[in-house]
Amino acid sequence: VFSAWSLEEENPEFWRSSAQNTLCSALSRKHNTNVAKNILLFLGDGMGVTTITAARILKGQLQNRSGEETIMNMDTFPFVGLAKVTHSFLKNFQIPDSAATATAYLCGVKTNLNTVGVSAAARNGVCRSQKGNEVTSILKWAKDAGKSVGIVTTTRVQHATPAASYAHSASRTWYSDADLPTSAVTGGCLDIASQLLRNTDIDVIIGGGRKYMTPKGFPDPEYPTDLSAQGQRKDNRNLVNEWLSMKEGKPSLSRVIFGLMWREITEKAIRILKKNPKGFFLLVEGGRIDQGHHDSRASMALHEAVALDDAVARGLELTNEEETLTVVTADHSHAFTFNGYPFRGNSILGKSPIFAMDFLPYTTLMYGNGPGIKITDNKRPDIRNVDTSKKLIF
Repeated sequence: VFSAWSLEEENPEFWRSSAQNTLCSALSRKHNTNVAKNILLFLGDGMGVTTITAARILKGQLQNRSGEETIMNMDTFPFVGLAKVTHSFLKNFQIPDSAATATAYLCGVKTNLNTVGVSAAARNGVCRSQKGNEVTSILKWAKDAGKSVGIVTTTRVQHATPAASYAHSASRTWYSDADLPTSAVTGGCLDIASQLLRNTDIDVIIGGGRKYMTPKGFPDPEYPTDLSAQGQRKDNRNLVNEWLSMKEGKPSLSRVIFGLMWREITEKAIRILKKNPKGFFLLVEGGRIDQGHHDSRASMALHEAVALDDAVARGLELTNEEETLTVVTADHSHAFTFNGYPFRGNSILGKSPIFAMDFLPYTTLMYGNGPGIKITDNKRPDIRNVDTSKKLIF
């Protein structure tokens, strides 16, 4: 059965007209030459081109459509581009991590793997190399200009991406003082969590990582029976309470964000920050896209990418593009492929209708590395009766 849209698309004039409309729209757009008062930076961690394509299809299919024709909110931006970078975002490796990439796009400086907020003169895990090689970020520049600043993340606020906006650390893994090696302690290096309060007066902080900010054994208020969520700090400091004391008289986010959805959290941050007449800078990270990919969980990664796109929509609704620069980008990609010959409308999390040369089916989304591959007697698993919409690990 051919639908109306499929018959329309058989007409060559449909495509030529569509192309002309797109071209005319681009040519008629008036360029905005204003100086931006506000900056909204949406960062999809690990959200490479393949992830965006697959998330676009998933978003449409979640709305009971074919999916391929879907237009994401980030697709509506007037400018799009790919950045060609010399020797990646890194000085010392071919493939970067989120720490080095964040330092590159937030501080404008390429650095070494696993380091945040420091130049390439700093060495991974070497405290003494950190001193004198700190680099500042756009978040600090905005604060120094009198703007309000904030970070929102679906991961820990001490994680690589947000950390590069305020911290300087020879190791991205020095989350709390309990993570500091003896050489770092004697060398006077500070953990990332304590730098969150010390380095820059950040107006809005929303994310996880509470255990790095509370004393060792301190029960988590949301998960009191979860031992892994208990506080880890050796210095007995409660950085959450310290931050609240610093913000006394100002809106307390710890009391308003509980139970809010992803785009609602973004909205809350913008509404607080936009009260400053001088403007604001807000970093919004979709960090669990990356976490899903690391575990070969395409469904999780793509749903997180769709959620980030929804947050982008809310950000656009709450700001004026005449005074706000909104950027959606990624820090790196993953070994994530979209292959086979799936029919149009085939579930993006499903299987190719055409079997491989071993006469077994395969998913149209695949990972080039990570968990998942199993070979028994030189054969792949038969996944004909496996629901691949939940995971790509068998």
